[in-house]
Amino acid sequence: MKLGFVSDSLGNLKFEEVLDTAVRLGVAGVEVNTGNWSSAPHLDLKGLLGSAEQRKDFVEAFTTRGLEVIALNANGNQLHPTDGARQSQVLEDTIRLAGLLGVKKVCLMSGLPAGSNTDSTPNWIVSSWPPETQTILSYQWNDVALPYWRNLANFAREHGVEKFAVELHGNQLVYNVPSLLKLRKEIGPIVGANLDPSHLIWMGADPLAAIDALGDAIHHVHAKDTYLNTRVQATTSLLENGSLMDIPARSWSYITLGYGHGESWWREFCYRLRMNGYDGWLSIEHEDVMLSSMEGLVRSVDLLRGVAPTEASDYAPQPI
Repeated sequence: MKLGFVSDSLGNLKFEEVLDTAVRLGVAGVEVNTGNWSSAPHLDLKGLLGSAEQRKDFVEAFTTRGLEVIALNANGNQLHPTDGARQSQVLEDTIRLAGLLGVKKVCLMSGLPAGSNTDSTPNWIVSSWPPETQTILSYQWNDVALPYWRNLANFAREHGVEKFAVELHGNQLVYNVPSLLKLRKEIGPIVGANLDPSHLIWMGADPLAAIDALGDAIHHVHAKDTYLNTRVQATTSLLENGSLMDIPARSWSYITLGYGHGESWWREFCYRLRMNGYDGWLSIEHEDVMLSSMEGLVRSVDLLRGVAPTEASDYAPQPI
């Protein structure tokens, strides 16, 4: 496995400072945010699309440091009922740029539509009652998401993108293993999971079981942890809508690796990934508001360096 991090983890630094930090930390690459839910402080999407010279400089900034572009990340909601067209444009431009750069993987969300063609806000259905929930889900999947995704997959293939790494994320149509596998079944193996255990943890799922259930449908891994505040959770549940900045008041919060789950858990996480055939990137995403971005990133790199296998197996039983 190879270690890297998401560029927004160091959003306070300039582009070349981010890459210099990657070199100093001894990681192998950086996943670069391109827009939508990110302000994309490290990448000029329109400028790179319009200039071969800018693209050359961008790639050389990585190669001269011995780094790789892990993936481009356009996380957002391209199925939003009022803002979807703009976000779709960012995603399509990201795919175009990936093709021009020779980057084969794009990280994204599934998107979340409205509940009907007359609604103006997305609607995340997480229960089966009242009965209208099933009507909403049918509309979201069959009328909106699947037609969009079929076109998106064709567009990606035309531009040389081979993998869509779809993050299992709350407030998205794809948020757990069954919904990811449903999209993959309908669209094809270009669709796979961006497995971020932090989201599964706060939704009450087991990321280790998710690895086994997804198998070869794992295209990418975001390394991010979640702290479960059990005293708050006891009265509020894990359905938390308080401020992300008010950690003491929340039932769960994103946190630096090792502060939610210890080194032994992350060791099993990495080993189980390899058991299921995944030997790709572990891309750290720092969203801990209690630690500085640099401290959180350094501590996360240190933890993963101690638990993630990096070499191919060479064991074979001796002949007897």
